[in-house]
Amino acid sequence: MEWLREHPEVRTIRVAAADLNGVARGKRLPAKYAAKLVDEGTKFPYSVLNLDIWGEDVEDSPLVFESGDPDGLLLPTERGFVPMPWLEASPTALLPLWMFHPDGRPYDGDPRQALARVVERYDAAGLVPVVATELEFFLIDDSGRQLRVPPSPRSGKRRTGGEVLSLRALDTFDQFFTTLYDACESMDIPADTAISEAGPGQFEINLMHQADPLKAADDTWLFKTLVKGVARNYGFAASFMAKPYEQFSGNGLHMHFSILTKDGRNIFENGGEEGTEELRQAVAGCLRAMPGSTLLFAPHENSYDRLVPNAHAPTGIGWAYENRTAAIRIPSSGPKARRIEHRVAGGDVNPYLTVAAILGAALNGIEDKLEAPAPFKGNAYDKNLAQLPGDWGAAIDAFDNCPEIRRILPAHLVENYLMTKRQELHYMAELSDEETVELYLDTV
Repeated sequence: MEWLREHPEVRTIRVAAADLNGVARGKRLPAKYAAKLVDEGTKFPYSVLNLDIWGEDVEDSPLVFESGDPDGLLLPTERGFVPMPWLEASPTALLPLWMFHPDGRPYDGDPRQALARVVERYDAAGLVPVVATELEFFLIDDSGRQLRVPPSPRSGKRRTGGEVLSLRALDTFDQFFTTLYDACESMDIPADTAISEAGPGQFEINLMHQADPLKAADDTWLFKTLVKGVARNYGFAASFMAKPYEQFSGNGLHMHFSILTKDGRNIFENGGEEGTEELRQAVAGCLRAMPGSTLLFAPHENSYDRLVPNAHAPTGIGWAYENRTAAIRIPSSGPKARRIEHRVAGGDVNPYLTVAAILGAALNGIEDKLEAPAPFKGNAYDKNLAQLPGDWGAAIDAFDNCPEIRRILPAHLVENYLMTKRQELHYMAELSDEETVELYLDTV
């Protein structure tokens, strides 16, 4: 409430929680009712966090008709109010929420609560995960039947190909990026480096590391919403869709993490390039859970168009030092920054579930003292590695049959997620390629 008192110009507020697909579900209300909301929370049906990608109820879900579609209690997260600078009609603030039962118990079907449960496991072990994300997205002119890169606001010309690390490509949309960084500052999203990527109109922005995985996931979720909103103000779309263009590389969401003791020691650091035994155990845990976790890292039909050989996305289950063809890369770094980079997830993921799955798998590996296979050298696409599930249906089955997933995520969430994805798989078969792009372009 202190933030709102410091911003009396705010006239309306939004309240929202992330559903299983990472879509914001919520309400709009006048700012004068904010105090009651903060004190008492608000209510949504439990089923709202379990809608499919179209926003429809999941058929035969026990959360709907079988139970009478009861309400859960939505309470503010630690984030508090943040501005929504992409909305220009009136000053507006967003209050992120997460779901509880009316008696105060966390609701197991809430993806943010699932991540909180993983963080609690780390805390009980005396450990603190430090997390950073790198997000790729395309700027797209979707005004016609064919997707194209937007024309340069400066020259009116369109880029026809990717320009990796091109300052010219960044400068083409300098006004957009300046507005975006100003908005990140106002929302306390720690946006760091921006680069141009391999596709036309494709860019990547890194978010700074956080010793609070919930804050890191919040930042990522809010950033995706912000980028889309700012882009529309400039007359084009921003999309985190895994593969908007068949002929170009897709969008990834790479996650970097290290693990500290409570006194700040990085348990992955041993003074050498190879890292500690705990680092290799964490890698082993991530590799063991990877087939079953693929549905979280590639949650949509279009996600599997990205996970193909020689397209800058991993397909094999392996790890390596300083090698971007690997699913898990150990970047070269100074001692304090010794970390693991997990490179499987697409830009279309739910950040809460992705961070939970990776951190949970790493902790499983450390707890079980797993032994990692030898790291490979060279091109991962040429190696005889076990492969990620190759299509959506196979990933759904792997998720369902993965004991590591059921160790990391609440059983209720696992069952809800399976029902959601099986319903989406069924109905996606009826869509044309054009309808698929239309569905995913803004949604994910």
